This record gives sequence, C-alpha cells and structure tokens, in this order.
Amino acid sequence: MAKKLVGKMKLQVKAGQANPSPPVGPALGQRGINIMEFCKAFNAKTQELEPGAPCPTVISYYQDKSFTMDIKTPPASYYLKKAAKLKSGATNPSRETAGYVTTKQVREIAETKMKDLSANDVEAAMKIILGSARSMGIEVKG
Repeated sequence: MAKKLVGKMKLQVKAGQANPSPPVGPALGQRGINIMEFCKAFNAKTQELEPGAPCPTVISYYQDKSFTMDIKTPPASYYLKKAAKLKSGATNPSRETAGYVTTKQVREIAETKMKDLSANDVEAAMKIILGSARSMGIEVKG
C-alpha cells in the first residue's frame, strides 16, 4: 500500500547549513518530522552546491512520519546579485541602476537554473533571467 501523504511545506534553507534551530526545527517539529534526519539528508544532498546559497525546498511528509524533499536551485536574484557583486537590488528599479551583468553571465545563470524554469531552451530561460534582472535594477551589458 502506498504511503498516505499528510501535507507539503516549503522552506528556504541555506545549502549545507540545515540545523535544528529556527526556522527549520520548529517548522518540521510541529509536523512530526524527524528534524535531525532532515538536516543530515539535506546537508548531504546540498554538499555540491555553494555553501550558504538559499535553496527553496519542498518537503512532502507522510502519515508514517517519513518525508521526501525536492531541492530546487537557488533563486535567480541570488545568482544575479552574486554576478553583479551586490548586497541587494535597487530600491527603485525603474529609475535607478544597482549594477551590471554581462550577457555571458545571464546565459550561465539561465543554464544553471534551466531545470527549475518553465523554458524549453536556453534563449527562453535567458529572457526569464533578464526579467528578474530588470526588476532588481540590474542592467545587462554586451
């Protein structure tokens, strides 16, 4: 018999840095998920990612207290800020420019995020990333 799904939850956890302290511990604990088991599994799965990169994670938990997790790539804004060497985007993106990225950097970000985007090819993925850059006040040069 298949396991009965109780629910799903979304968390954004830093790669390789899951620990039982808030916000991870309380969110998992109140749903009856084994916190240490989650932390060990998450840290093992995100070992190859850059430490500290925020990873959106969808956790499906079942009646028998087991769980599965789907770890997505870090948000486009994280990669754009890293490429432009910024701490944050522009406060008023339509009027001010926070920084610059190159078309080559946008292509690299699009290729990295490809599996999580609803794009059929890299060109379409680049357009999605360009939209994110525009909304952050980041200009694309060359």
